[in-house]
Amino acid sequence: MSLRSPRHPRGQRPRTLRTVTLLGTVVAVQLAAATPASAEALVVAQPASLDQVITNLRNFLIGLLVGLATLFLTIGGVRYLAADGDPGEVERAKKSLRNALIGYGLAMLAPLLVTILQGLVG
Repeated sequence: MSLRSPRHPRGQRPRTLRTVTLLGTVVAVQLAAATPASAEALVVAQPASLDQVITNLRNFLIGLLVGLATLFLTIGGVRYLAADGDPGEVERAKKSLRNALIGYGLAMLAPLLVTILQGLVG
């Protein structure tokens, strides 16, 4: 019985371990970039009108959609790079990239949707 680890082709780590490592690194970098420098500086003021509330809601929605779309774009890119020719992984990567494009499209349509909502509310 040997205590040596199993050899992988060309000295590479297993594909799943490599993918998990890449995704972990990407998530850590995105979390570090999304963390505010000073949480104490966040002050919430009372909105002046309904229009201000709707504008704030629109801005929040756009930020959320763009952030999620960027996350899916990054995950899709990392999956595509780590797929190593595996058709199932390539298909999952393409699905993540497609979801990112849908997210960016919704972020671009968010102002229009909020304007329609604003017209319905009055």
